Amino acid sequence: MVGSFRGHASKLALSVQTFVRLSLTFDRPFGMVSDEQMYATGYGIRPLRSARQIRPLGRLAAVMVLALSVSLGLAVVAHGGTAAVETTVVVQPGDAIWSIAAQRYPSDDIRVRVEDIERANSLSSPMIEAGETLRLPA
Repeated sequence: MVGSFRGHASKLALSVQTFVRLSLTFDRPFGMVSDEQMYATGYGIRPLRSARQIRPLGRLAAVMVLALSVSLGLAVVAHGGTAAVETTVVVQPGDAIWSIAAQRYPSDDIRVRVEDIERANSLSSPMIEAGETLRLPA
């Protein structure tokens, strides 16, 4: 079956064509279509393409947004995620930096944590007073 155009099959780009592959032999001079493979070419056989073409400027913008988001994500991961959160504690009567450090950081070296607390609060000595608010580094 050939569409509305006449001529050679290779020159009819717009027509729909059906080809039948037949094995004609002396035993079967008239081929039977039902036994053979039939395939169609034409409108139904096209390369996969988007129905809507993306303009070059839009494609460039999409690539730039993707590159920016990947770069930002990698920068956050390389930097270590979000900023460290500092908690605060109000010093109670009888508290010392050592007892606060031991209570807040039970698995860490207390001496290192005492130095961290002193550095975070700009203390020159481990002496603290009741009612004072201390920042505790994460």
